[in-house]
Amino acid sequence: MRWILAATLMLGTTAAQADGGARIGEVDTTFRLVGKNDKVVVDRYDDPRVENVACYVSRAETGGVAGSLGFATDPNRFSIACRAVGPVRLREKTIPTNEVVFGEKMSPLFKEIRVSRMVDTEKRVLVYVVWSTISLGKGGSAFNSVTAVPLDR
Repeated sequence: MRWILAATLMLGTTAAQADGGARIGEVDTTFRLVGKNDKVVVDRYDDPRVENVACYVSRAETGGVAGSLGFATDPNRFSIACRAVGPVRLREKTIPTNEVVFGEKMSPLFKEIRVSRMVDTEKRVLVYVVWSTISLGKGGSAFNSVTAVPLDR
């Protein structure tokens, strides 16, 4: 049953999902004698429904032989910072109040890092949270990070 649930979660995408992120840079954190080093990478994702909002997501990548061959599962350690890089405007008249806007696979099977956008209509703020999907029977991740961008008045 868990496999079916995990597969269902992985297939659930949204029309608003942005194309892949732009790699901004990386920092080696652990030297590996064989294979790539462990590192922290920083990618930028632009919100497809909101003009001039860029989200920077940092996350850990596992190196070594398994990481180099794409078999390692990266740890659930990430951070997010979204910023207005110009006047913030909605590309449409309305947007969903809670929507997954970015997603990227972190392992060959069932783990994906996702960024959801929520709308605080009272304060006119967009709230972004980064989280991960289920990883082979281990359950979802409680690790997350949040950031907010005010809408232009």
